[in-house]
Amino acid sequence: MTNKALCENTPVRDVLKSLSTSDFKSFGLRQIAYIRPIKTAETSYYQICRANGEEITNVETLALAKVLARQEDLDPMIVN
Repeated sequence: MTNKALCENTPVRDVLKSLSTSDFKSFGLRQIAYIRPIKTAETSYYQICRANGEEITNVETLALAKVLARQEDLDPMIVN
């Protein structure tokens, strides 16, 4: 990552564009958990994944998904 990317006044989109492929793949890996509602004909649940898409677990409620993400020191982000 260049010094420009680390500059406090640089817009976030410019910082993200300057990331290498490997840096972008790991962006948020240790900070963010994505929570996605899954609905099938038989059931519905919430899937919790790391920022790189790796599944952590599936749970029945959104509230439980948020709690489990926070227990892993991850900030939960809900995606559709």
